[in-house]
Amino acid sequence: MNTTRKQLNILIQLAEADKHFAQVEREMILRIARERNFPEESVSDLIRHPEPIELLDTLSADQKFDYLISCIDLVYTDHKVFESELLFVKGIAIKLGFKKSVVNFLIENNNNTPLQSLKSRVLREYL
Repeated sequence: MNTTRKQLNILIQLAEADKHFAQVEREMILRIARERNFPEESVSDLIRHPEPIELLDTLSADQKFDYLISCIDLVYTDHKVFESELLFVKGIAIKLGFKKSVVNFLIENNNNTPLQSLKSRVLREYL
């Protein structure tokens, strides 16, 4: 599975973690797909049939951060944060090789820290 497909698959499963796939979450997933020239039809297929989450340890540090920050962004996109979503993101963080405390750090700092600074600190302290 290519990296974009893996990431979209994770985001789709995260969007469904609270049992409500909000339209704004769908739009964010489709926007990411468009930005990466990933076919919308394939996204729709993944929504209907999510795939098992594969090993994520072969991704680069940049890709791992991108996967994680997109999960955090998706959690906040509908302005409702559910415990089920946070548990899912913590599980993904661990699969990516991060300490699970990275999720709390990102939640506390995502909106008030420049992305590059956030990335540097996360990769230095939590990976």
